[in-house]
Amino acid sequence: MAAAFTTVTGNELKGDTVFKGFKNFLMQGDLIVIAVGLVVATAFSTLIKAFTDSVITPLVSAIEPKTASSPGLGWTINGQFVNVGTFISAIIYFVIFMVVIYLVLVVPYRAYMRKTGKEVFSAPKPAAPVKTCPKCLSSDLPAAATKCRYCASDVE
Repeated sequence: MAAAFTTVTGNELKGDTVFKGFKNFLMQGDLIVIAVGLVVATAFSTLIKAFTDSVITPLVSAIEPKTASSPGLGWTINGQFVNVGTFISAIIYFVIFMVVIYLVLVVPYRAYMRKTGKEVFSAPKPAAPVKTCPKCLSSDLPAAATKCRYCASDVE
């Protein structure tokens, strides 16, 4: 930890360097975007969970009429109720949540990054073609190279 401090005079140490570095780390643009995205995702998660619990689950449970032995869509096996309706509601919740996150966060973020000249979430660019040197067997030579950068032999 002492290496992160800078000497001001003689025996005094200044801890500002550590805090400035930490502040710079926290203020990076990508970290702020991730933090905001996490907060927004949590808020949307709560909203969509309430929607699925209040609307979707009762609709799924209404598919099979309730009796005294079955509280919803599912089966009773050895006295235990397997609630398929809750599982279907969870799948619907997940799908709705991912669609909302994509439409509210990813699409606008991509558009913003395109405006700033950066491309995010794009397919990786194909690797440049290379060839191998017949003498030293180096396999990272550019396809247009006529001489090997390692052994200086001619490359066809």
